[in-house]
Amino acid sequence: MTTERSRRGGAATAPAGRTATPGSGIPRSLVLLLAAACGLIVANNYYAQPLLPDLQDTFGVSSAVIGLCVTLNQLGYAAGLVLVVPLGDLVSRRRLIVPMLAADAVILAAAAAAPGAWALIAALTLAGVTGSVINILIPMTATLADDTQRGRVVGTLMTGLLLGVLLARTVAGALDELAGWRLVYATAAVLIAALTLTLYRKLPDLPVPPGSSYPRLLASVASLVRTEPFLRRRMAIGAAGFAAFQLLWTALPFMLAKEPYGYSPAIIGLFGLLGAAGALCAQPAGRLQDRGLAHTATGLLLTAIVASWALLAGHEILALVIAGILLLDVGVQGVHVLNQARIYGYRPQIRSRVTTAYMSAYFLGGSAGGALAVTLYPWLGWPGVCAVGGALGLVAIALWATERVRTAPPAETVPPTEPAEPAGRDTQEGPAPHPG
Repeated sequence: MTTERSRRGGAATAPAGRTATPGSGIPRSLVLLLAAACGLIVANNYYAQPLLPDLQDTFGVSSAVIGLCVTLNQLGYAAGLVLVVPLGDLVSRRRLIVPMLAADAVILAAAAAAPGAWALIAALTLAGVTGSVINILIPMTATLADDTQRGRVVGTLMTGLLLGVLLARTVAGALDELAGWRLVYATAAVLIAALTLTLYRKLPDLPVPPGSSYPRLLASVASLVRTEPFLRRRMAIGAAGFAAFQLLWTALPFMLAKEPYGYSPAIIGLFGLLGAAGALCAQPAGRLQDRGLAHTATGLLLTAIVASWALLAGHEILALVIAGILLLDVGVQGVHVLNQARIYGYRPQIRSRVTTAYMSAYFLGGSAGGALAVTLYPWLGWPGVCAVGGALGLVAIALWATERVRTAPPAETVPPTEPAEPAGRDTQEGPAPHPG
């Protein structure tokens, strides 16, 4: 039975380095630390976006080449999700997290010292791999949380993550204006090094699941995707949403750097603050999951994504651009929070692998969105970018709509973290209690 103590904040979680009990609850102070960690780590994937025009000028390469800073970073992240994150179901998560963060700090220092465009691209690709450690931290935190707080805890971590995304662009633009882009990555290296030491001292551990081997573990990810329609649909919806997100934020700096705006990297970076709307919706979205309203909320948020591109098409009016960015960020981030909270209804023993499947699709979608941006913008301009963004939103709505009318097979049940919903409320597929 869940105790009142764990319901209020999970004071039962073990001290740093000690083994904690899954579902025993997690203290608010540790949740906030891990939320800050998610923000600092994920920021490394977004520093380059407002810097792209400046990096292009610095190294004298084409927009397609410098755009690889974003595209290959996302592919590196996806590689980490496939090859490293599943190890969270096989070995000590704490012993994975700390070395990965230490390597991340070293790689970011190398990015700061990169002598050319390809050296920078290589460093940021590796930073994507090590940055996938976020997806060991989040399911670990969800496993520590008790059933009554899981949605709120995931929402809090996602708030930290989204704040990292939006502040990354603003901070990168400001530091670039102050002392050049190298200062951006040098500062990031110092911050990640400090985070590594802090988590080494503060992070508890979880029991290591028995049995299995690394090859079998990787094969079981493919098996999960093959046998779980609920998971596949979350993957497809998430990938379409993040592709639209990366499409916007990769193409936007090029559009804002030209007439009628002609903004500097610092001003372009300030547009990242508009992502606060997406960050602020993370906790409310997590609460909607706890109340069993995830399906309806997902449909509304996907509609917002499509509407945002209609606003962004009026790019010569700054107010429409701002409104479109706000709406897109709310839609994409809200759907992502709901997707993550829902897939953590799977049993704790397989959450790292479920995370691998979902987040691999998510970041492959993001990589495709970034690649589309640097391809479409020189060819079709901003109208072409908006048309493709709107189409991605419509694909996601089609996936959601067909899920709503479909009858789930008997093997698919309501997630163990959610009570069965009474007749008359939203019903939808849920993850099966897959064996570990």
